[in-house]
Amino acid sequence: MIIKRATENNLKGINKLLEQVLMVHHNGRPDLFKAGAKKYTDEELCEILEDDNRPIFVAVDDNDTVLGYAFCILKQEIGNNILTDIKTLYIDDLCVDEELRGQHIGTALYDFVKDFAKSEGCYNVTLNVWACNEDAHKFYEKLGLVPQKFGMEEIL
Repeated sequence: MIIKRATENNLKGINKLLEQVLMVHHNGRPDLFKAGAKKYTDEELCEILEDDNRPIFVAVDDNDTVLGYAFCILKQEIGNNILTDIKTLYIDDLCVDEELRGQHIGTALYDFVKDFAKSEGCYNVTLNVWACNEDAHKFYEKLGLVPQKFGMEEIL
């Protein structure tokens, strides 16, 4: 397995995993997530692939088949009235093909992203997890992540 920056050649595999993530969210919160929708068009994905502030990393096998991905966003608040000027790497999405889970691909992706964040001078790595995705909660806790904040709602 190799972890690298994604290219247009990886779009098919990325799209397959985006569909899997959507279904996890749709099954957990069908009131919020549409079935059969697509988070990004191929055109939007190609724009993201070119954006150094939004790197996508993929874990691939010897045939360049995508096993997992991590969509990342580099963020920094400068001169904010209340927040310090730290640089953060936000993981917008991390997914391993559902047929390949349990093989430590997700851990390898997270470790790669964490090393990338350190090399970019980031203070921390952050991400959000939907409350309905208990497997993701357990996975991230096992990696050592702890809650930073809680999003709460009341459905009317």
